[in-house]
Amino acid sequence: MIYRALRWITGIALHWFYSDIRVISHNRIPLHSPVLLAASHHNALVDCLIVGLLFPRQITITAKATLTENKFIGALFEVLGIVPLRRVGDEQKITPGKTIDRSRNVRAFENILKVLKRGGAVLIFPEGKSHNEPELAPLKTGLSRIAIEARDSWGIHDLRIVPLGLNFENKGQPGSAVVVEVGDVLLMDELGDLDVAALTIEITQRLRAVSLKSFPEYGAHDLPPVKHFRGNRLLISAAATWGEWTHRDIIRIARELAIKKSKSADDPAMLTILFGLGLILLSYLLQGVILYLAFGLIWALLYLVTLPIGAYWAAFKDHPERVALPVVS
Repeated sequence: MIYRALRWITGIALHWFYSDIRVISHNRIPLHSPVLLAASHHNALVDCLIVGLLFPRQITITAKATLTENKFIGALFEVLGIVPLRRVGDEQKITPGKTIDRSRNVRAFENILKVLKRGGAVLIFPEGKSHNEPELAPLKTGLSRIAIEARDSWGIHDLRIVPLGLNFENKGQPGSAVVVEVGDVLLMDELGDLDVAALTIEITQRLRAVSLKSFPEYGAHDLPPVKHFRGNRLLISAAATWGEWTHRDIIRIARELAIKKSKSADDPAMLTILFGLGLILLSYLLQGVILYLAFGLIWALLYLVTLPIGAYWAAFKDHPERVALPVVS
């Protein structure tokens, strides 16, 4: 329930920031088998939000363990089932000059394997960091080790590795577009006795083929057609206008705050979304209190219900309808 609610909210936020978010080769995404999603990583937290929005199943997300030093984020990780991973670079900063504990992620790997055993889906960024480089960073071996252990030691069959290339027209620019391209899927049962190094090379090749593409590379024939919402266009337009009118200034303020606080190219989109959500919730609270004091509880509640409805249609009225993704055979 919490996952669905947050997915709905972040979907609105993403579509307020980006003009269009599309998926290419969505028919490669499996709906039922255990899945390791291997995604490129160029836009920090926003990458997680985009994958979570577009993938039609609940996913378990991995993230760097240092984020849990913040008590609020640590509690959020617990609620959402996010698995923290201790990265080599972070460990070297914490304990400089000391030997890195190679067993530091044993419990995290076990948690991931348990999710896969249940037939779940796990999102991993195998580059191990978010970056702005024009090519993929060398992939870490963790994903390959998990996949091989899942098949050989845990007896997990039908495990698939799905490469996801997240391609941004301009990741920090409002109104720009995002194309998520799904690469050739690896079925672990068909790979034979591949070692960790060989599997990492194979994943690298498949992820590189769908990542860091410039938008001129996507011809009109590559993009799925826009499917406009069916329904009463007048009502949709009215709801969208109401949403724009009640949220536009808040988003503008969030954007200005994000620009001031940004320290890297990853920050503008992420901070705009975070500041925007915080300010919107605060504005809802203040408006609700004012209306409650002026007109009573019923009118305050009725008014508050219209706000997220308006925000939703303002975000989605000009965007493609979410495609129902078929099962990969």
